[in-house]
Amino acid sequence: MLQLEGIYKSYYRQKVLEDVSFDVPSGQIIGLLGPNGAGKTTLIRIINQIIEPDKGYLSLNGKRMTSEHLKNIGYLPEERGLYKTMTVENHALFLGQLRGLPKNDVQKQLDYWLEKFEIQGWRKKRIEELSKGMAQKVQFICTVLHDPDLLILDEPFSGFDPINVDLIRAELNAFRVAGKTIILSTHNMKSVEEICDRAVLIDKGKKIMEGAIHDIRSENKEGVFSITFTGNMIAFATALWAGYEIISKEVHNDTTFTVYLKMRGENEFNDLLTTLLPAVKIISAQEVLPSMEDVFMKKINAGKEVEHA
Repeated sequence: MLQLEGIYKSYYRQKVLEDVSFDVPSGQIIGLLGPNGAGKTTLIRIINQIIEPDKGYLSLNGKRMTSEHLKNIGYLPEERGLYKTMTVENHALFLGQLRGLPKNDVQKQLDYWLEKFEIQGWRKKRIEELSKGMAQKVQFICTVLHDPDLLILDEPFSGFDPINVDLIRAELNAFRVAGKTIILSTHNMKSVEEICDRAVLIDKGKKIMEGAIHDIRSENKEGVFSITFTGNMIAFATALWAGYEIISKEVHNDTTFTVYLKMRGENEFNDLLTTLLPAVKIISAQEVLPSMEDVFMKKINAGKEVEHA
């Protein structure tokens, strides 16, 4: 749906983005990841045409992006910007009409979302009367009022309690099912694993990783396996002997354990099971994929090592 090709941006001769290119497939949720100062917010502002790139181009549905495309984009910035003295209703009318919605359509959409979130009583409240979490929810509603096909959400879970985080996640999944495309910039790696289809990692203004979430985790695996079993821990360790390295273990009770290990030499997963089956009763056995947080830290730290080498 969205294509970024060779995006460069500098401020006062300081490079912020350098040759950033990637595609955003239609109907998917893409995690835009990176440490603070990596260039994510600048990239998001370029997509929203708040600022222009020094070089490179963007296209939406195969056409070079213009200001007309903004009517089909919903943007939730990290810096929340609600007018405190306006009521929820007036704020929705103001932002909805900016995106080209007639007043009646804004009212219908607002009715729908207030009822969906069970907050009909907020309509006449001023923004300054709302808690931070309540204001966040109002801004999310204002972001989606015009039913955009592309949503760009910068730290959308910030300020929400776990219940409302789950609520927003559920809405994002529903948007994906409906065929909408979402760019999600967040430091919440658990959310990336749970709801994103793909991820792009940016560091120091450069793209250093891109791909499907499962592929990224698989490509960065380190040959760690977890075995949950009932039996005797000594018998388990004796059966393994020298062919395997035990990394850690969890004790569930006197006879049930989970052990994390690496295989040495030419051993394979089937060899591991064959070795253990006579000694203990295996409940589960699987290869452990690194979390997205593990991958994130590995890639960022690798970049630091190269920089200091």
